[in-house]
This record gives sequence, structure tokens and C-alpha cells, in this order.
Amino acid sequence: MCGIAGIVTYDKSEPSSEQLKRMTDAIAHRGPDDSGFFRESGVGLGFRRLSIIDLAGGQQPMTNEDSTLWLVFNGEIYNFPELRRALTEKGHRFKTQCDSEVVLHSYEEFGTDCVKRFRGMFAFAIWDCGKRLLFAARDHFGIKPFYYASGNNGFLFASEIKSILASGEMERKVDWQSLYHYMTFQYVPDPRTMFAGIKKLPPAHTLIATEEGRVSLSRYWNPVFAPKRQSFHDAVEQIRASLQDSVKHHLVSDVRRGCFLSSGVDSTAIAAMMRQMEPIKTFSVGFAGPNNETVVAKETARALGTEHYVNVITAADYFASVPKAVWLQDEPVADPAAIALYHVARLAKEHVTVVLSGEGADELFGGYRIYREPLALKPLNWLPLAAKRFLHLLVSAIPGNFYGKNYLLRGTTPLQERFFGNANIFPDMLKQRLLRQTCLRGKQLVPAGRAVQELYRQCRHLDPVSQMQYIDLHLWLPGDILMKADKMTMAHSLELRVPFLDKELFAVAASIPASYRIAGGTTKYVFRKAMEGIIPDFILHRPKLGFPVPMRDWLKGERGRQLLDVICESGVTEYFNLAEVWRLFALHRDGKADFSRHLWVLYVFALWHMTYMEGTATPVLAPTIS
Repeated sequence: MCGIAGIVTYDKSEPSSEQLKRMTDAIAHRGPDDSGFFRESGVGLGFRRLSIIDLAGGQQPMTNEDSTLWLVFNGEIYNFPELRRALTEKGHRFKTQCDSEVVLHSYEEFGTDCVKRFRGMFAFAIWDCGKRLLFAARDHFGIKPFYYASGNNGFLFASEIKSILASGEMERKVDWQSLYHYMTFQYVPDPRTMFAGIKKLPPAHTLIATEEGRVSLSRYWNPVFAPKRQSFHDAVEQIRASLQDSVKHHLVSDVRRGCFLSSGVDSTAIAAMMRQMEPIKTFSVGFAGPNNETVVAKETARALGTEHYVNVITAADYFASVPKAVWLQDEPVADPAAIALYHVARLAKEHVTVVLSGEGADELFGGYRIYREPLALKPLNWLPLAAKRFLHLLVSAIPGNFYGKNYLLRGTTPLQERFFGNANIFPDMLKQRLLRQTCLRGKQLVPAGRAVQELYRQCRHLDPVSQMQYIDLHLWLPGDILMKADKMTMAHSLELRVPFLDKELFAVAASIPASYRIAGGTTKYVFRKAMEGIIPDFILHRPKLGFPVPMRDWLKGERGRQLLDVICESGVTEYFNLAEVWRLFALHRDGKADFSRHLWVLYVFALWHMTYMEGTATPVLAPTIS
């Protein structure tokens, strides 16, 4: 696990060592064990290493036998032993025992199609000296990040945006369309970022950049659900066997490893399977109160027989961590659970260098409660489209709230107009009230609904539950779940591995009928059945909680007022109508509505803007709420 960065200059000049060092120093937390550079006419590559496999070897940038290819690689290739054997049979000679060298020789043998053979998580770039081009790729699900931009004098790339900014090549400007999307999704969907001119390489894509400034992207894989007829028993057996195989592959390392353990099914399944293979350490955090996850996690750890470590986060600890977390994430990601992840990663790093976790299970097997909605709305499906539209207008016109109003409104709204993924914070009407008209005037901003239409077109042949999973696999998973997972763990030089996000396991999950995934109002039904006898019964049937951050209650009191003060004093008045912000806070404070998520979205953006745009805040000095 590492941090990578580089420059391809348009004038074929050699990038300065000082510039490359600034870029790698900015991401030193991703690789505290070693650093390295490669420079020649037209290109410079930088690397920071967190040693995981082949601790003595594996230094980067890495080259092939004749120094015609140079690699910087971040991630792990779990099937590298098999690929290494196959490449050796074809005549390739290896100098190290690490997976990075397998990437280099795979490109040498198979060209840009090499990525189709990799099973793992990765973001890498290869400078091809003969072709004078840079070839880069990001893994199938977007576990590892890859940012890029066209700067003043060259093409730039890095594991984190702060590295690109450290090059001095980019002007810092807010991307207005990204801000508009952020207010809906609570993150910026790829390929955009909150920085104008800086982009994210989407998952399952490759990129080629030339010295002439041409940049082309190509998709090499698509996580499409393809349910097939099969017995429920066969589905259960395939899930169990495939997950065990994935966990086994994810245990390859030369350093200490452990597992995050919450009170849910997903992390418990990973921990249980790890424990079958070796003694393990597990880690959990929670918040004092009725939903303290650590209570159940301790009981789970005892049942599994793990060496368990716990930290209960106070409100003061939580809010004190937010400014640094915002800086670490590069762009605003307003998921309150990110701060809990920051703390559990810090706890784990005291004991291990690699952790496994349960991210991705909900997207693969239908674990979010919202996925039950199509079944709940089924009684309205018989209505003709025209009747639905009429009923929707009629119900909308009735003032106030009444029992069943929301049900009727959602049931008469097409799926593609009501579901944009797991977060839908500010509807367009509220955004229009909140954003200053001077910001909106003259800008052709695309609403969130239109932004997801292409994804819906790609999966229109699927059932509603599979469509929702497909949307989340492309938006929520890389934009929120994996973004915070990577940034909050690498902040502590901790490698996070996610066995559910394995292309072989996805092939099994994609083949399961939707009726097996959601059955009797139970999410992840077939997965829960597959875990019977593997995880404790008291966990198997618990409802999904995620990280239950008590944000709603926190923001009703003095913390909410202090948070509001930060927003108002942060310099974001050019974007937001502060009178509307005050209105949302007052309604929340008085218990008339829950606007905690809305206020958190604004607060995280305010801290981000202070840190990256105004330079008035740092990870240490940014305003905190004590």
C-alpha cells in the first residue's frame, strides 16, 4: 500500500526533483517506510511506500529488465503468485517477490489488457519509454484512488489531490457543478472533484496520457447483475465458498493483520472466516449511549475467540477530529461515519498494519433498507402511468403531512426520479433556496436526476432492486464508502482490504435472483442464510445500523450553534444564503424537523473551503467544537 505521483511534461523537459518531492511529501502518510523517484526527459514519477509484501525488496519506481518500462503502483494483486508462475513460463524473469513486479511484467506481456487479469485493488501508472506514453489504471470497484489533471506545463497524477496541488501547477477553484452534486449526494461523483480541472479516474477504467497532452480513457469491466435460475441451496453454497476463497486471498502479507468488527453481519462474517484460518486481532469503536456498537462487538469477539480492542468515542473526540479528516479526504465527503472510521483506524494501527473490513457486502447482496422499497410499493404498481402522475399531483397539492402521504408520493414517482443512491440530502428545490442566485445565474447546472440517467439506461433491463444496487455500485460505493475507507485508514498508514469487493465473488453475487437477495422484507436474505453456522445467531438477524453516529441529538444543543457559527464565519457566504442556513438550524434545534445531515453537509464544505480554498485553516488549527 503506497502513495504514487507523477508528471508528464508537454515540453519534454525533465521535472524537477524538488517538485516531485513536494508531491510525495504531501502524501507521506500513505507510505512512511520508503520513497523513490524516476526522472528523465518528459516524465517524473514519485513514490511513497508502506511495506506489506517482500519487505526487503519491492522498491519503486520499479523497472523491467531493459529499463524500458517504469512503474509506480498502489494496492495489492491477490492472484499475483498464479500470474507470476504463468509469466515465468513465458520467459519473464523476476528480481523480487512482490506483486508490483507482476503488474510490470503483465503489461509487458499483455499490454493494456493486463488489468483484466488482476484480482485485487490497485491504482498504478506505467511510463512506456518506447511509446512515450503513460498507461494508468484503477481497480474494478474503485478501492484505490487515482486523480489526474492537465496542469500549466504537463499532465499530473497522484493518489491524493493534495499531491497534485503541491506541484504548484494547478489554480485552486471550486467546480460549481460538483458543488451542486455534492449537496445532493454528500460527495462528488466521479469523474469530477470539487476542484475545477482535477478529475478522478472512474473505477474499472484505464487511462493513456501522451506528451502532446492527449488523454484517453477506456472502460475494461462493468459490474452488471445477471441473475440466473438456480436453487436457493446452490446460491448459499456458492456464496459461502466464494467468500472463504476471497478472505484467504486477502490474507497474503508479510506484516501483522487484523479485522474491523462492528455489530453487523458483514464485518462479523469476515472476522469469523479469518478466525477459521488464523488467530486474529479485532477492533471496534462506538459512542456512549443506547446504540454503542462496542457492547455487541465485544460479545461477538468473545464468541469468535478474537483478541479484541475497543475505543468509545466522546463527542469532544469526534468533533476535534473533523478538521483533520476533512483535510485528509481532499474533497468534502459529508458522511458522519468517516470520523468513526478515522478513530477505529487509529486504534488498529497501534497493533497491526493490515486490516480486513466488510465494505461492499450491501451493494453486492442487497443490504440497504432502501432496497426493500420496491416490494413495499408493489401495491401501486398496477396503476397506469397516467394515473400515477395524476395521483402524484393530487397528493402533492394537499397541504401539510398526513399518514401515508410520503408512501403515495414515492409510489407514484418513477424509480429513476426518486433513487439517486443511498444519499439524497438536498432536493433541487431546497438547493435553489439555499444557493445564492448570483451563483446559479448563467450556469447550466445538471440536476442530480439527470446525472444518473445514463446509469439507469445501462441497467434498464434489470429488476428495480438490481437497478438500485447498480446505481450504488457506481455512485455511493466509490464516492462515499471507498473514498472514506481509503483516506481514513491511509491517514494512519494502515492498509484496508475489502474481501467482498472481489471480482470472483461479484460474479457469484451477480448471478443471484433478486428474490433471494430481498425476501420477506429481510435484506441480504441469501447471504444471511449462507452465514448460518459461521457467525453467531445473535448477530445474524440484527438490523443494519452502520456507524450509528448520534448527530441528530448533538446538533440540537450548543454544538449545533457552534457548528453554525463555523459555517457563517467560514467565507462560504458567496455560495449560500445564510438566512436559509439559520432557518434549517432553527427547525432542527426546535425538534420540528431533522436537518442534521443537511447541516453536516454544509459544515464539512465550510471546513474544506477554509482549508483548501482560503488557506485559513489547517488540520491542527481549523475551528473545532469542544
